[in-house]
Amino acid sequence: MDTLIPSLSQLIEFSVAPVFLLTGIAGFLGVMSGRLGRISDRVRIAERQIETLADPQLVERSKQEIIVLWSRVRAANWAIGFCVASGLMICLVIGLLFAGSLLVIDLKMPIIILFVLAMLLLICALLLFLVEVRLATHSINIVRTVHKPRRDRPA
Repeated sequence: MDTLIPSLSQLIEFSVAPVFLLTGIAGFLGVMSGRLGRISDRVRIAERQIETLADPQLVERSKQEIIVLWSRVRAANWAIGFCVASGLMICLVIGLLFAGSLLVIDLKMPIIILFVLAMLLLICALLLFLVEVRLATHSINIVRTVHKPRRDRPA
């Protein structure tokens, strides 16, 4: 029984780092879900707004904005998917840490592979988040009616 306590505490120490990573992924999922909700609301507003606009130039601007918004929706959805997949890989890593210890089998290679896969999926999610943010900035430029004055012109 005495030999089980140190190995169990060591196992818990090993599993704490992936649990913290899982917490970070959960926070990132919360951010992305919130952004996706706001994008969806903006799509609904822009689609309703098109029906009330009379100026063809404003209608075209709204259509361009909706196209960019749908690109943002796709990027956010993919980022969320990659994030969830990364979280699942981390959960499997934690499960295999305990299973390997309980069954006394060497699961180092599957754990390493799953952890690397989780990191690659998280990298993809972060890159897609960057894409979504860049698209958001682009859509601001589409709908902006007041432009920043240039330095060569008086304000």
